[in-house]
Amino acid sequence: MGTRGDSDEAYVVGLCNRVLGERALTQHTFDWLRGDPGVGGRRARLPVDAYWPGHQLVVEYRELQHDRPTPHFDKPDRLTVSGVHRGEQRALYDARRETEIPAHGLRLVVIRPADLDADGRGRLRRRDQESDLGALEKILARPSDEDRVTDAFRTWLLAEGWTPVDPTDRWTDLEAVRGDERLICEAKGRTSEKGVDADIAYGQLLRRMTSQEPRIRYALVVPSSSVEAVERVPAQVRRLLRVDVYEVTDDNAVRRRPLYV
Repeated sequence: MGTRGDSDEAYVVGLCNRVLGERALTQHTFDWLRGDPGVGGRRARLPVDAYWPGHQLVVEYRELQHDRPTPHFDKPDRLTVSGVHRGEQRALYDARRETEIPAHGLRLVVIRPADLDADGRGRLRRRDQESDLGALEKILARPSDEDRVTDAFRTWLLAEGWTPVDPTDRWTDLEAVRGDERLICEAKGRTSEKGVDADIAYGQLLRRMTSQEPRIRYALVVPSSSVEAVERVPAQVRRLLRVDVYEVTDDNAVRRRPLYV
């Protein structure tokens, strides 16, 4: 029998690590995600398969027993603390994860064998990494271009040694620290109103400049199509305001734009 380290779940999480540029916390638990009361009223924490704090993302890899009756896993002749057999309890707890995780501000992505290169029994025996990586990149991608830009920049920050933190202003798209440095970021996606959106983005950053601490810098993160619009603000003004412009290309590469003086 295989171990968790060589399981399909571990394989999928490892590929997600590569896509996200961050190593997951596996079998992670949260204080607010718990099972039903057991003996003495204690409610055990429910683990999630993988959690990426920097991306505020949870992934659940759900094998076939999560979606169809499987006597070996369900143990229909045994009741759990929930008063139902394990198969029904699994469905209850899956539904609880789907409710509680987004309610606590985290993104939940559910991946199933059919999403990848699985055989008829739902096993990832072939482990075609190129094919599975391509599928996971699409699954983990978010629908709006602003989300794409934000996620690509977050991945770049992690690779550069930054740690995303809870923003001091709840309207801030992304905030990160590295040593005694702090970066406050405003991200924009593709738009038909590039100039207007650039002006709005600068205004949003200006409202957040409540500290004169020189170790705080501000970032305007935009797709390649908007670079010309955001660089209409003269470089010397951006320098005085400690605003850096970052470009996210169509293939999600991040480039810090040069600041000429």
